[in-house]
Amino acid sequence: MKYYELTYLVSPELSEEKIKNFSEKTNSFIKEEGGSLGKVKNPLKRELGYLIKKRGTAYLISVDFHLDSKKLENLEKKLKSESQVLRYVITKKEKKVIEIPAKIFRKEPVLRKVSGKEIPAPERPGRAPKVELKEIEKKLEEILGE
Repeated sequence: MKYYELTYLVSPELSEEKIKNFSEKTNSFIKEEGGSLGKVKNPLKRELGYLIKKRGTAYLISVDFHLDSKKLENLEKKLKSESQVLRYVITKKEKKVIEIPAKIFRKEPVLRKVSGKEIPAPERPGRAPKVELKEIEKKLEEILGE
């Protein structure tokens, strides 16, 4: 199964309740073809840049879903048969996979040498270890020679 996004425009003459019912109907088209729904965005009324089927406004609906590529044609036929759909587009999406380096998940603290002394490494990359305020004041007095 591949990951797709369906974005479509629906006639503005429908009431908001009928728009939600129509959205559920198109979602059922995907389920009928053996697909599974991902993120479903709420319908938004939008002003169009140009007239589409003699309409200047439309409801914009977007749905992410998984579907076998062979069954995509059947879904398109169902969308074309609906008179409320002014225009639609189906795009293939890439799944975002984030790989986290294993070194971030070290269990034992790592020691490093600073001025000949071993001290624990920072817990997070790019961050210094936490130091108590008293230690900072002591070092300042030492530096300033008080």
